[in-house]
Amino acid sequence: MEHRIVVLGAGYTGAVAAGRLAKRLHREDVRITLVNPEPDFVERVRLHQLAAGQDLRPRPFGEMFAGTGVELKLAKVTAVDVDRKTVVVAAANTPGREELAYDTLVYALGSGWNDGGVPGTAEHAHEVSSRPGALRLRDRLAALDAGRPVVVVGGGLTGLEAATEIAEARPDLDVALAARGALGDWLSEKGRAHLRRTVDGLGITIHEHAVVDAVEADRVTTADGRTVPADVTVWTTGFAVHPIARATALELTDGGRIVVDATMRSVSHPDVYAVGDAATATGPGGKPLRMSCASGVPMAWQAADAIAARLAGTKIPSVPIRYFQQCISLGRKEGLIQFVTADDRAVDKVLTGRAAAFYKEMICKGAAWGVAHPTVGMPGRRRRVAQQETGTAARVRAAA
Repeated sequence: MEHRIVVLGAGYTGAVAAGRLAKRLHREDVRITLVNPEPDFVERVRLHQLAAGQDLRPRPFGEMFAGTGVELKLAKVTAVDVDRKTVVVAAANTPGREELAYDTLVYALGSGWNDGGVPGTAEHAHEVSSRPGALRLRDRLAALDAGRPVVVVGGGLTGLEAATEIAEARPDLDVALAARGALGDWLSEKGRAHLRRTVDGLGITIHEHAVVDAVEADRVTTADGRTVPADVTVWTTGFAVHPIARATALELTDGGRIVVDATMRSVSHPDVYAVGDAATATGPGGKPLRMSCASGVPMAWQAADAIAARLAGTKIPSVPIRYFQQCISLGRKEGLIQFVTADDRAVDKVLTGRAAAFYKEMICKGAAWGVAHPTVGMPGRRRRVAQQETGTAARVRAAA
C-alpha cells in the first residue's frame, strides 16, 4: 500500500518539499500529490519586476517535475480536515469538489498581502505579493501619464524593491515611499547610507515615520495628518497567512501560523508538516524565523528529510536554520547585500552597487533553479518505506 503524501501549495517551499521527497523515497512506496491552482511556478521574489513592466521567464511545473513521480493537481484548496486526514480541493473550471486522503500532509499555502484593516486599502491599493496583483499594478502603471504620483506604503524589503524598481523603470513618474520608521532603520550604518544615496539618485521622495491610516483613490493620509497625493498606491506593509489553517484543529499562533517543532512537524497533529510563511518555527537565539524565502526553503528541506527518515526508520537529520544576509534589489543596476548574524541582526559588512545587483540576481536565479533541482548533491538512492501504519497506531508511533 502506497504512503500518500499530499503537498499543499507550489511556491518555493511546497515545490522544493515535493521534489525532495520524490528523490528521497522509493517511487513504489509513496504517492506524492502536489496541489496548486496555477500550472506555472511563480517567482515571488521577482514580482516587483513584473509590476514594473518586465517579462519573467515561464516555468511550467509539467517540465519541472517531469519524470520525478510527483503528480501535479491543478486545484484550489478549500478545506483541510486534520482529524479525518483529508483535503477538499476545487479544480479550475470544473464543477464540484474533490476529497483527497493523505497519510502525511505538507502544508505550504504561504501568505498573501495584508491590508492591516486600514480604511480604503482593499478598495484602492495595489499589491505585489501575487502574480495577478503584480499584473494589475503593471497595467495601472502603464496607463499613467508622466508626472503622476505613485506612493509605495511600507519601508521593508518588498517596499524598497517595489519603489526603486518602479522609479527606475518609469523615471517620469513622481514616486514616493512612506515608511513607518526611519528609512532602512534595521540596516547597518553603511547599509542605510547606501540606501539613502540610491533612493535619492532615483528621485524617490521619502516620508519617514509615516503611519498611513487611510487610503483614497487619489491620496493616502498618515496618522499625523500628512496627505500624500497618489494616483496609485502600492501596499507592502506585511503579509497575512492563508486563512485555511484557521478552520482546522491545528495549533496556531495568534497570527494564524501553524506551530511546528524543529523538524517542521505540527506540535498538535504529527501527520502534518508546515513550511514557509504558513508555519512558525524557532531559529537562532530562540527568535521566530521571519517570513521569507531565506527561511522557507531550509524549512522545506528539513521537513522533507524528516518525513523521509521517519518513513524509512532512519535517523532524523537536523540542520539549524540560520541567516547569512539580506539581499535587496534597488532596480536593475543597484543593490544592497546586508550581511547579518545567524539570528538576522545587521553587521557592519555590506556589498553595494552593481556587484550587489549581480549577487541578488544570482540569489534569485539560484532560488528558482533550486525549485526545479531540489535534490542536487543528495544521494541518488531512494529509501524504502519501512512499514505502513494507519489510524491510532500511526499517531502513537509518530508522536514518540
